[in-house]
Amino acid sequence: MIELFPFFIILFVGVFFSEIFSRLHLPWVIALIVGGIIVGPSGLGVFEPNTTIEFLGQVGLVFLMFMAGLETKFSSFREIEKTAFPLVFLNAGIPFLVGVAITFSFGYGLSTALLIGVIFMSSSIAVVIPALQSAGFLGSRVGHTIVTTTIIEDVASLVLFSILLQKADPVTSLPLPAFYALAVLVLLILRFLVPKIRFFFTYTDEEKAKDVFQQELRSIFVIMIGTVVMFEVLGFHPIIAGFFAGFILSDSVKSRLLKDRLQAISYGVFIPVFFVLVGTRTDIGVLFSLTSIALLAFVLSFGSITSKFLSGWLGARLEGFSKQESFLVGVSTIPQLSTTLAVAFSGVELGLIDQELASAIVVLSIVTTLISPLLIKWVSGKVVVTPEGHVIESKL
Repeated sequence: MIELFPFFIILFVGVFFSEIFSRLHLPWVIALIVGGIIVGPSGLGVFEPNTTIEFLGQVGLVFLMFMAGLETKFSSFREIEKTAFPLVFLNAGIPFLVGVAITFSFGYGLSTALLIGVIFMSSSIAVVIPALQSAGFLGSRVGHTIVTTTIIEDVASLVLFSILLQKADPVTSLPLPAFYALAVLVLLILRFLVPKIRFFFTYTDEEKAKDVFQQELRSIFVIMIGTVVMFEVLGFHPIIAGFFAGFILSDSVKSRLLKDRLQAISYGVFIPVFFVLVGTRTDIGVLFSLTSIALLAFVLSFGSITSKFLSGWLGARLEGFSKQESFLVGVSTIPQLSTTLAVAFSGVELGLIDQELASAIVVLSIVTTLISPLLIKWVSGKVVVTPEGHVIESKL
């Protein structure tokens, strides 16, 4: 059963490094990536993924985007018209242009530059929400605005990514407007049908207690995979298909217990495989052996942090937020994790991003994911949140 050894290594890295990093109060995802780097080819070289592990990593990627879609509500898009349009426009548009400019300056082509621009647009809701919650900002007006805009920016980056894929590797003969009109039509049809299908598998609390085979949970997986397959047939990348699957189910999966079970399976088994594989595929050695790659990693990280912070601060000020609230918005939009890594390594598979650039993006993700929660926590010690949800009494 030596074939099980890579799977054991994955599980060991997930448990061991997560425990160490949790005691240091560092994000568990960074633990998985760093653990993958250590056991992978650029580290100790004790881990060699087989085809099964590669498949599980792909499943983990789909689950990662599915869980992101599951936390995205249709109501989030209505908020954009009311409170957050300038913020979203600036916090996505300025980093996009900065990402494109940096990539061009290092000699990469148009397709790669546009893809890095798309990556710069995104922020990590998985990092933002826990950080805001622990700092006491999640229930405030500015906290709600941050969460809403982060979700919309991630969706926008995924839509642009799908357009880039259709341009780089067309899978349909339909014109792009007709292709996306068809996709929207399918999305709306599934949005209408899926809740009715789910109703068939929805039990009362008493029936759930007797459901030892977790029929309702398995029905979610069937619907998820079926939706992913359907969107893949249409020509969408698995990460976009996974997000749409979660998006479709977002309003019909309301049970906290069911969501907890989905999170336990997703983040307990499949998603860690993806992040550990990200680490094993990251060649940190090139950052030390090639000055140009180290410089690329530094410039990407600096460009992303400064553009996200300044555009977030400016957008919040235009929305009428105070200086303190605007500072919080700026630092909260810095982290780039799930969507960034998903898009980056999909770009590697498609030949749009080389290994050196991918390694630099991993560094970018690690740096931004570490910096943002620390800054949010620092801000929480300098301000208070009023009962009306406003951040005041800054000592910055």
